[in-house]
Amino acid sequence: MPVTIARRLEPEWLDALPASDPRAARSRRDLVRVNTLMGNPGIVAKALRGSAPRQVADIGAGDGRFALRVLRAVGGGGEIALVDRDAAVSGATLDAFRALGWKPHVVRADVFEWLDCDGQALDAIFANLFLHHFERAPLARMLSGIARRASRFVACEPRRSSFALAGARLLGCIGCNDVTRHDAVVSVRAGFRDGELTALWPRDRKWLVDERARGLFSHAFVARTR
Repeated sequence: MPVTIARRLEPEWLDALPASDPRAARSRRDLVRVNTLMGNPGIVAKALRGSAPRQVADIGAGDGRFALRVLRAVGGGGEIALVDRDAAVSGATLDAFRALGWKPHVVRADVFEWLDCDGQALDAIFANLFLHHFERAPLARMLSGIARRASRFVACEPRRSSFALAGARLLGCIGCNDVTRHDAVVSVRAGFRDGELTALWPRDRKWLVDERARGLFSHAFVARTR
């Protein structure tokens, strides 16, 4: 029987490094490979593709490259808000969104302030490797705000398991730096399993919720209105 790992949050090094720090820049490049290994862009894109969203947001968007990969797979066009307190999206990435037919808006804001503002209703919100940064109470508040703002929500998070933890400890084998290796282990320990996110999602019959393990290392959560 697999060993159950208790959820534990610890500081991640990348969050504390200046965006200009070479180790931070290297770690962000590493994360592109890690996301590919986990299959997260494809998981999110598949959950969005059938709904043909036009107004979307990525919370915890970082440099925007994950959202770009998702929308490249989704197709279509519309507007996307890239929400992150420390968003640092390059001009080249913004141009790439426009070339796909998506108008990007970089929103440098705290996610809770953004969710609580009187903004327009969105077709979809998605998040990648973001929810695990939050303790139970603020996470429940965040999910409630998302349910108010969008008709679909998709999240990909680290799966909290002994297998995923072992995988995180082997990232040096594919050349990931010390920041990425440290944060990967911390992320898995703070990740999710079973129905932990469903338990925090607003209890409302208008929502259909699907939460499960995906791929080798990911945990996916999808909520959509009926």
